[in-house]
Amino acid sequence: MSEQSDYRANERAQLRVLFCIGVTPTFFEMRADGIADVIGAVGKAFEDLADRFGITVLGTMDDDELMVGSSATWPWTAYVLADAPDLAAVTGVCNIVRETTIGDHRLWRYLRIEARVGRPLFFANA
Repeated sequence: MSEQSDYRANERAQLRVLFCIGVTPTFFEMRADGIADVIGAVGKAFEDLADRFGITVLGTMDDDELMVGSSATWPWTAYVLADAPDLAAVTGVCNIVRETTIGDHRLWRYLRIEARVGRPLFFANA
């Protein structure tokens, strides 16, 4: 095998996933007392990803200081970089937005999530 293709032969036991989370305009149209309910529900919905889905969170980033307003696409408001055992686990995390309810609405009324799936980069690692 050539040196150039060696990096592609690395162990692929885990998927590297970037969960990209956007906040919808509906969130910003809410009354102040409703925002606290959504924030609380989001925190609870995304807790314990390791036990629920086998997800290992490597890092998070919240861009809400410099990204103000809704984000329907790139650049997103928040990111979660993680390792996942399989696509079912990735789907499970995305389903959080589909399945979590806040009052009469699902979380997807307030958030959008997209997962980018690949493998660890062969360079620039700690």
